[in-house]
Amino acid sequence: MISVPVLSASEAAAWDAAARTQYHIPSRVLMESAGRAAAAVVLSEFPEALTRGALVVAGAGNNGGDGWVLARALHGAGVPVWVTGLDPKTDDAIDNRALARVSGVREVGRDEPWPAAAVVVDALLGTGASGPARGDVLALAERLATGGLPVFALDGPTGLDLSSGEAHGPVRARVTATFGGARRGHLLAREWCGRVLVLDIGFPPHDPAAPVLVTDAWAGQRLPRLVPTMHKGDRGRVTVVGGSSGMTGAALHAARAALGAGAGLVKLVAGHDTLEAARANLPDVLTVESALGPDLEPAVAEALEWADALVIGPGMGREPVRARFLAAALSRRAIPTVLDADALTLYDGQADRPLVFTPHLGEFRALAGDQLADAAANDRWAAAAKAAQKVRGCVLLKGVPTVVADVRGPVSVVASGNPGLATGGSGDLLAGFVGAFLARGLAPVEAAALGAHALGRAAELGAKQWTARSLRPADVLATLPEVWRAWTNAKPFGPPIVAVLETPEVA
Repeated sequence: MISVPVLSASEAAAWDAAARTQYHIPSRVLMESAGRAAAAVVLSEFPEALTRGALVVAGAGNNGGDGWVLARALHGAGVPVWVTGLDPKTDDAIDNRALARVSGVREVGRDEPWPAAAVVVDALLGTGASGPARGDVLALAERLATGGLPVFALDGPTGLDLSSGEAHGPVRARVTATFGGARRGHLLAREWCGRVLVLDIGFPPHDPAAPVLVTDAWAGQRLPRLVPTMHKGDRGRVTVVGGSSGMTGAALHAARAALGAGAGLVKLVAGHDTLEAARANLPDVLTVESALGPDLEPAVAEALEWADALVIGPGMGREPVRARFLAAALSRRAIPTVLDADALTLYDGQADRPLVFTPHLGEFRALAGDQLADAAANDRWAAAAKAAQKVRGCVLLKGVPTVVADVRGPVSVVASGNPGLATGGSGDLLAGFVGAFLARGLAPVEAAALGAHALGRAAELGAKQWTARSLRPADVLATLPEVWRAWTNAKPFGPPIVAVLETPEVA
């Protein structure tokens, strides 16, 4: 299985340079592979192009060279194609324009009427471009953007900084093809990129320290398997602690999610009101009543010893007695633990056990400090990695995209999901998922990445049925069976596609 890196522009340039200098792959070979792979995808994504054709708007650099190769490949297959744009300035682009001309590819002047093709290919600027488009590039981009044709972007739509995700416009793509790996900007500015296809063009192995995209194939390999001889104890025991007065829902969501992710037994430690609701609505869950501080009741201590994994924090509250209660809970048997919600604020840094922290950006500030929280606004990858070192545990920084970092190993990046998750209860589901996977023995970073991807995929399926606007935690849980089946039967996309990021549902 090919791992898919998530790169900044400078990291992508270094990879390209390594391919040429260390692995002796000529730049013309990479350009030829990129253009031909993109040509195949144009036809699969826009089948009307077979008869109505494609218009390629080519820039002066190597992105334009990719466009000339794409045009030649389509022309060779008998597909109508036209090229317009700027005179090439790099050797590879100059040579590929010459080859396209010799092959009979038609050209259209920049000021002439453009044909009514099925798709327009944005090949103006590549990964290294930053800042707003200017001059002739801007003029072509504006005409491309206002022409009324669906846009297929090579590398990224013109005007999008593929490192920072800053979008200057004017081009929005319906489909974006990127080569070898995703770029950070694709994940930070999904609304500008449309459907993102990662294409294999023969790059050498990427830097093993690079962040890696979590895919369905990756998830399918790590999803804990069930066997016919299992009993409930074999499937993992999760204790969920939280649910103080007035915050019943959070703990119930986490407990439901742990069951939905496959835990064999879930025990809920919570206040009286929460347990009344659990007994009425969640009979699958074992219950232990607690005042949640300052001290551990004997039954609570027993519930902590009983568990294979602990989820603590959802709806727990932040009163001073809760901090003492949390410290007491973390002093018990050192089982893998998810610190979520209120526990992130109360945590004093003292715990000798495997930990998964699940902050959103506000909680990240309380956990990791102002300096790292400010840095996360510009580079959430590095900020999460530094935070993991600081707290000596796995940090799952929620957001777009979600980033999972551990004390060692590459960062995992989860790009699934949609705005339907921006509602109360989504984080509680995530905590329950991660707890269930920890209880089955997964390493913290794998359990965290698997849980985040499960949440995202379930939200995508739920939005198709109920829309992102109407999506609620119960809807997300209802689609989990489809997620597990899809991951169990996950198959490769087939060359040249190695990964697909669907356009997020926003209806």
